[in-house]
Amino acid sequence: MRRANPSHPDQLPLDLTADLELERVIEARVAARCEAESVLWKFRLVAIETLMMGVLVAAAGIVLDQPAMLVLRAAILVAASCFASGLLLLGLSAWSARLLTRFKQWRAS
Repeated sequence: MRRANPSHPDQLPLDLTADLELERVIEARVAARCEAESVLWKFRLVAIETLMMGVLVAAAGIVLDQPAMLVLRAAILVAASCFASGLLLLGLSAWSARLLTRFKQWRAS
């Protein structure tokens, strides 16, 4: 019976017993990627909400036969307020998630 060729001396050894460590690294990378994508999706929702609120205020002003400049100013004001509050909530949720992660790391060590 012939033995397989020995590996090259420059080749790194393949350790198949480190499955748990590999799983932990993969889970950490997936969690980081999901968190980054969730922030992007939350920002998209804030942008959509801003647009819809501005359009709804403009449509209500037009239906109520209000002056165009008054309707435009109100729609822009509502949209800007909605965008600012959405960004504030997005920042606070990201900050609290980061704080919670640090607390979990501190507690684990």
